[in-house]
Amino acid sequence: MDQVIIQTAKEISTRIIRQAGQIAREKFDDLADVQTKDEFGDVVTEVDHLAEAVILKEIQAAFPDHRIHSEEAGDIGEDSDWLWLIDPLDGTNNFAIGLPVFSVSITLMYRKDPVLGVVYEPLTDRMFVSVTGEGTYCNDKPVHVRSSSNFLRGNIGWIQGHKVQNDPAAVKLRQFLDLKFKRMMRLWAPTLQWCMLAKGDLDGIILYNSEGDDLYSGILMVKEAGGVVMDFDGHPFDGMSEEPYLIACHPEHREQLLQLVSEGMRS
Repeated sequence: MDQVIIQTAKEISTRIIRQAGQIAREKFDDLADVQTKDEFGDVVTEVDHLAEAVILKEIQAAFPDHRIHSEEAGDIGEDSDWLWLIDPLDGTNNFAIGLPVFSVSITLMYRKDPVLGVVYEPLTDRMFVSVTGEGTYCNDKPVHVRSSSNFLRGNIGWIQGHKVQNDPAAVKLRQFLDLKFKRMMRLWAPTLQWCMLAKGDLDGIILYNSEGDDLYSGILMVKEAGGVVMDFDGHPFDGMSEEPYLIACHPEHREQLLQLVSEGMRS
């Protein structure tokens, strides 16, 4: 794995993600066009396309041999050990209804493992950056997942894929966990929930079958901030999965959260 590539990718990503975020900030609450993408209610806006174009142009120029998968443009380039995952507007549904909860996400994968994650929240001007082996930073300050003395009085995040909808098993688990914790958050902007966990503002995350361009930057953020990410069987999660079911939290709460999820799936 070439560290020069990763550091160059970091420099470029942190610059262009601000440019993409500026587009979202300027267009927020002033959209001219919103279109429905699929039967599950997902939408796309002009900002998705404008921000994506800025990001793709720079990455393709700097790394012409790398493969890219972007939320709207799809697959670009030939097979490569290096894969970029781009979500130019994570939280598009929020953005479209004037809810200020959205971000831009850029991830660089090497052989299916995230090595660089950059997430930018335009309206708060918060940038989260994580490089494998180097920790996670918010606006250049290191952040860490937190341990709670009263875990069940904490806040957890729920993330589910668009296609899950009201799947009975998902509804059952969600309701079970909702009753166990002080608060369950569903932001419909997954990268922000992962960053909140990495920063110590959330106590855990349950992800139910939600794979996409917004996933792997967040996973790297949490791991590099000292958290654990595992599947519903308790196995450490590495690589990529087309249908991930994940649990993330501080290592001290690993067994308790795993047990709760198991109990909720059986109830």
